[in-house]
Amino acid sequence: MQSGSVSLVTMLAPSAGAGAALLAAGLFGVLLAENCRVPFDDPNTHLELTMIHEVMVLDHSGPPLAAILHGASLKLLLFAVLLTEAVLPLGKLTLPQAVGALIASVFVVTVLVGLVESLLARLAFRRVPLLLTTAFLLCLFALLVAWKGGMPS
Repeated sequence: MQSGSVSLVTMLAPSAGAGAALLAAGLFGVLLAENCRVPFDDPNTHLELTMIHEVMVLDHSGPPLAAILHGASLKLLLFAVLLTEAVLPLGKLTLPQAVGALIASVFVVTVLVGLVESLLARLAFRRVPLLLTTAFLLCLFALLVAWKGGMPS
């Protein structure tokens, strides 16, 4: 009802403003957690919790190791594309503009991941749920801003 359309593309079109910023921050936190990046987990350490998924990497070498690392990088790329698609209105651009904007925004996300990994240390295990709850609340607030933004005052 809010979008005035029955098309899923129109209903799920991202909106600009504070809601998009909140959604981007929340999804960036989810991206870091799901890809085991540094604030949540440090894949370079050999702690007991890290070893659960690190044993796959340690038991392989050569082409199988390359396939595992390639899969991890594709997962990061997929999450970066999903974050970009959720925040930027790429459907309103022409195809070359949309491809350029997608490539540029994925590059920005990867630079932000690199900055976070460079500037932050791994969090204590008891702090991880707090950061994930914060990411969830940011996404929830983005939903509320989008819902309230479409309602007349």
